Amino acid sequence: MLDREASGQSPPVPHRPSEGALHIAHKIGYFVGSLASNSINRTLSKALIKLASDQLEFTEIPIRDLPLYSQDYDADFPAPARALKDAIGASDGILFVSPEYNRSIPGALKNAIDWGSRPWGTNSFARKPTGIIGASPGGIGTAVMQSSMRGVLSFLDAPQLNAPEAYVKFDPEAFGEDGEVRNEGTREFLRHYMDEYCAFVQRVLAANAPGHIGDQHPDSSK
Repeated sequence: MLDREASGQSPPVPHRPSEGALHIAHKIGYFVGSLASNSINRTLSKALIKLASDQLEFTEIPIRDLPLYSQDYDADFPAPARALKDAIGASDGILFVSPEYNRSIPGALKNAIDWGSRPWGTNSFARKPTGIIGASPGGIGTAVMQSSMRGVLSFLDAPQLNAPEAYVKFDPEAFGEDGEVRNEGTREFLRHYMDEYCAFVQRVLAANAPGHIGDQHPDSSK
């Protein structure tokens, strides 16, 4: 069901905020990389949201209505592209839930990433903490797609959760349409992944905070 070999992780131990801890909800924009009406990755996204910490609030960033990107649009973005960039900008973190097509990123998702990075100098993904996960009926469970995504996101200056990696070999019997995860081992692994993603988002946001080491000083150009 899940490939844990690459992550080297010990058995998952979910961590949750202690009672009385300050509750700060982080806004997570998530992409589903498939346009299929019966997408197994949409089902996976529902499962991940159910299993995530209540410190995260999720909003899907739709990609269906985007035209193919062209530099000709840079001076006047179409409405779906403006909405996409606004949604990324309003998000504290980004989560990609995607299949693998022909050993790479699905075209619709790559097109959305291209839109989000343009026009030149307005890359919406920069410094946004990101997670990548995906499901596939195949034995390697989106591993090659995820590797391709990491190269793209690194170029876009988007920090990525590197471990645990999660390559989900999808079993229809293990998931309900509403995102219920029926297999206990799978459920706890995905819960662990989302706990680690939440902690990663918090670390990156803290590092991005004004005044943190590495943040550009207002007088640094002088």
